[in-house]
Amino acid sequence: DLISIRFKGVVKATGAVFDDIMASPEGYYFRVGSGNVLPGVEEAVKLMRSGDVWELTIPGKLAFGEKGRSASPGKPRIPPNAEIGFTLELVAVPGKDDELIEVLTDEEKA
Repeated sequence: DLISIRFKGVVKATGAVFDDIMASPEGYYFRVGSGNVLPGVEEAVKLMRSGDVWELTIPGKLAFGEKGRSASPGKPRIPPNAEIGFTLELVAVPGKDDELIEVLTDEEKA
């Protein structure tokens, strides 16, 4: 499924923010299972519903792993196996949100 998320990522040990699109009007779109996001984020979104905002602590092996990430312009270095703090919002599941609303409505009527 294609989904849209907003997020803020922080290196827990240093408090350094490495990504923050929480205030962005447009979410980040990706296909679940594509490998385009951290493994810990991939696992969390499968359990979320549209509109949910979760505060996650992601262990290093489900974040950037043994390699970590090199510093790049405007983004700090992430050490190997660094624990990550992650605010994650599931903005939308295009094509599925209406179906979820209908299901919830039917359950409420029962």
